[in-house]
Amino acid sequence: MNRSYYSSSIEEFVKEDINSIYGKISGNYDLNKLTIQQSNAWKKQIEILKQSISSFSGKIYFEFTIPRMGKRVDNILIIDNCIFVLEFKIGSDIYDKSAKEQAFDYGLDLNNFHEGSHNKNLIPILIADKAPSLINKYSKSLDCLCQTICANSSNLKDIINNTLQNLKSFEKIDVKFWEESIYKPTPTIIEAATALYKKHNVSEISRSDSGAENLSVTSNCISEIIDFSKRNNKKSICFITGVPGAGKTLAGLNIANMRSNYIEEEHAVFLSGNGPLVDVLREALTRDKVKSALENGEKLSKDNAKSQVKSFIQNIHHFRDASLRDDKAPIEKVTIFDEAQRAWTKEQASSFMKRNKGNSEFNKSESEFLIEVMDRHKDWCTIVCLIGGGQEINTGEAGLEEWIRPFDKKFKDWDIYYSSKIIEDDNYIKDNYAIEILENKKAERKDELHLSVSLRSFRSAQLSSFIQEIINNDIVKASSIYKEFIEKDYPIKITRDLEKAKNWLNSQAKGRERTGIIASSGAIRLRPFGLNVKAKVDAPIWFLNDKDDIRSSYFLEEVATEFDIQGLELDWTCVAWDGDLFYDNNQWNYKKFTGTTWKNCSNTERIKYLINSYRVLLTRARQGMIIYIPRGNNEDLTRPDFMYDGTFNFFIKIGIKEI
Repeated sequence: MNRSYYSSSIEEFVKEDINSIYGKISGNYDLNKLTIQQSNAWKKQIEILKQSISSFSGKIYFEFTIPRMGKRVDNILIIDNCIFVLEFKIGSDIYDKSAKEQAFDYGLDLNNFHEGSHNKNLIPILIADKAPSLINKYSKSLDCLCQTICANSSNLKDIINNTLQNLKSFEKIDVKFWEESIYKPTPTIIEAATALYKKHNVSEISRSDSGAENLSVTSNCISEIIDFSKRNNKKSICFITGVPGAGKTLAGLNIANMRSNYIEEEHAVFLSGNGPLVDVLREALTRDKVKSALENGEKLSKDNAKSQVKSFIQNIHHFRDASLRDDKAPIEKVTIFDEAQRAWTKEQASSFMKRNKGNSEFNKSESEFLIEVMDRHKDWCTIVCLIGGGQEINTGEAGLEEWIRPFDKKFKDWDIYYSSKIIEDDNYIKDNYAIEILENKKAERKDELHLSVSLRSFRSAQLSSFIQEIINNDIVKASSIYKEFIEKDYPIKITRDLEKAKNWLNSQAKGRERTGIIASSGAIRLRPFGLNVKAKVDAPIWFLNDKDDIRSSYFLEEVATEFDIQGLELDWTCVAWDGDLFYDNNQWNYKKFTGTTWKNCSNTERIKYLINSYRVLLTRARQGMIIYIPRGNNEDLTRPDFMYDGTFNFFIKIGIKEI
């Protein structure tokens, strides 16, 4: 894959005419978006580099793609044993902090995800051409990745030379191997949504290994189902399953992106009942749209950008309410329901409609109603249900069964396609009646509809299995998985001290890697330690705002719950653990805080939601986490020692180290 707009040996680059180089770079760019500012910046970069690197031997790249981030780094230089990552700020007389972080993030991305860059000297350089010279320190941040160093147009040559002198111990880089090495990016859902909305394909922003293959196979399978339905005027529904972090949402966004074809009347929409997820993704897309317009010299108000984004990602409840008001078929032929297992039961939906909408006649589950809405189409349509096993976290969430039951008596002409996992794993279907319906309908089983590889925790694909054994109270199995697959690649620590937890997060996170504290919504007695789960976070601000905003996750002041973070992720998390789920007498114990005391939780549904809440929390970190379990206080009847000590000792027995 050609990852850059221009590449050449340094020797040939120095000899080549400036206009020829510029022509090759600009020829790979969308000329409709090419501004005079961008054009002049490239010409100035070429000029500076010709002056600065003429005495070196190696390879140069312009506009090198960083797939995970959906961005391009200005230049890559490979000289001897070093990979220089160059970020230019033409016309700048200061070394902007944000630009330094950006250069470092590019280097971090190569360090984490590009095989040819592993264990190689990576040196991010910010070049502000008019800034004064600084004395740089060559300090390693992670592995062989250096902190960003600063240069201007006159001292870039000396800085490159000094770097090569300082970093002599490594062998010379094999440029051919480096170019041919696989890239294994694992974008956050925010990064992925942004890239897909810009019409990147999922293959461009995802890993090149088995995880990406799994994702591409699933995406292709859904596309084939949609194409078949369209050709044959059929209505279809397909159920996609996957382990936490496997990319179900990514697969759904990719389908929505691919099928938003207005010319062919293939309107597609991504629907989610997860309010924070919808809000965060919409805000991220809106901000990026405004930023891109500004970079291209266009004017776009945030309100106009927001209205454009709304058609791509919608709240499932708003879609439902619009369909209640209007009995026509929706414009969308393809609807993707994210976290479909969270659709409401008949009882919950009916109660809500009566209380909030004044509709006492509504007597069906939310899923049945949504199928009815799509059934209004006279020709074809496809529903895609993204199912997370064991992730129902709220009262009235029906699970997968409620999507299947309506097909027993109604919707006889629909085709059903399902992941083999939903009948093999009891995390998905818990009654035989639903399985019988699938058999009677001759539903088509497709292995391609299961995503088995976690992309979130790219450092350890075994994290979800590890968490399952913790929930199962199997110390032996959990310990075995931890020691064999997780300990080396995916840092997990434990502490009784919140400040130590915060310091650990800050020491682990590099560049703009996002940190945050998360806890169960039932963790009421974390309040003595300054963690108030009842204080609602503003999800878009918490997830998207920068390190200098006290409301952002970075500040480690506001705590997000499972309701805020389900479907999203952070790089590094602190999971704060309370007495709502504690280990004592060799078993997990389930509590709910009511009034001023903890009450036993005996309702099986409530226990399931509680377990799933902690499953969600423990699978949110992409790179590593620390578990904070406070010390109890026997003088406080709501925080006795045993409610915390047993849980702490449980994790210690597994092998997790205290800091």
